Parts: sequence; C-alpha cells; structure tokens
Amino acid sequence: MIKVAVIGLGRFGIELAKRLGNSGVEVIAIDHSDKLVNEVKDDVAIAVRLNATDELALKSQEVDKVDACVISIGENFEAALLVTVIVKKLGVPKIICRAQSQFHAEIFTQIGATEVIQPEVQAGAHLARLLANPHLEDYLQVGDGYTMIELLTPNQFVGKNLTELALRSKYSVNVVAVRKRNSEEIEKKTGKVYNTDCVPHPDYQIQESDILLIIGTDQNLARLPTSNT
Repeated sequence: MIKVAVIGLGRFGIELAKRLGNSGVEVIAIDHSDKLVNEVKDDVAIAVRLNATDELALKSQEVDKVDACVISIGENFEAALLVTVIVKKLGVPKIICRAQSQFHAEIFTQIGATEVIQPEVQAGAHLARLLANPHLEDYLQVGDGYTMIELLTPNQFVGKNLTELALRSKYSVNVVAVRKRNSEEIEKKTGKVYNTDCVPHPDYQIQESDILLIIGTDQNLARLPTSNT
C-alpha cells in the first residue's frame, strides 16, 4: 500500500489528505492544530497533532518510511523550509512542497524538494484556458510539450468516421478515446451521462453529442476546428 504523509492541514492539505485516504492510500496527516487534525481523523490512517519541525516527533510517526511527503504549510514559510530539510534528511524519496510564490518555489527546489506546486497559479491558468477556449471540455498536460484535450465535436466532423477525418495526417494529432452520450434510459439507470470508448474503431461515425479525447502538441491542437467553425 502506498504511504503518504501530509504535513499542514489547511484547506489544500485537508482536501488532499481526505481524497488520498478515500482512494486507499495510507495517509499520515500532521498539523499543530487539534481542530484540523480532528477534521481529517475519520478519513486517514493516522491523524496526529505535533510540531513538524521536530525530527524525533516525525520519526515517531514513521514519516521516514513513507513513499512521499506533501508539505503544505501555508503561512509559516520558515517552518515549511525546515520541515523540508528534515524530511529530506530522513530519506523520504518524494518530497512535494506547496509554494505561495515563484521565489518560494525556487528555494524549495534548491533545498531538496523533488516537486513544487502552486495550486492557485495552476488553477488560475487552467480556468483561464477553459474560458478562453469554450470548445474545450477539459485538458491535461502530459509533458514534453504534449497535451490531451476533451474537444466538443466540431460541426464539420459530424457524420464522418475517423478514417475520413484523417486527423493524424492532417493535424498530427491522435484520437485516443470518444466519450459517447448515453441514452436517457441508461443515464437514469446508471447516473452517467457519457460512456467512454477507448481506442475507437476507425469506422466509428462521429456524432454531434460526442466529446473527442485528442492528444498532440499544443501547436497542432490549436489548428483543430472548433464546434463553432
């Protein structure tokens, strides 16, 4: 079982700890506030109030044996830095720090964080992209300049199959799945609006209500027609 320590139970830390716990991950949730610890205790394996800058206290909870540690101490930057150094010293293989600024992010990286996240910045960028591109249902950056998008079916795609569309040769992108809308009967029975068909058959005829999951570079994806063109 994967074991993760979450140190710092603000809104981000609490949500992360609860979701990890409900996903079957063994979570050690740590904070200096009894109130915050009590808020997550029913959703995680261990919820404990302690001073996270105390190396012996962390070792007493076997933080040195976790697969990853997320340090989400928001307001006390000095404490977050010290905890990062201690966790690094304990030999935790993956250390993820939440930073409130790019300057803080650079410092976390320099002292040993394997990954630094800025949730507010990332959420803002995500929302901005969706608002600026209303034809997108969602998107996921997959690294090395590639992104997977959920594209509302453009008008000119409707009624054509994947072979006819030839998206790979025309746009250098690939359709990896199609989300097909369920019938009203199935939707009422299962509560699911869409059913995903992974690696769809080349002869599949695109429907107006379909959502296409397409992967490619940002530059090539930008060349695709939209539902309004």
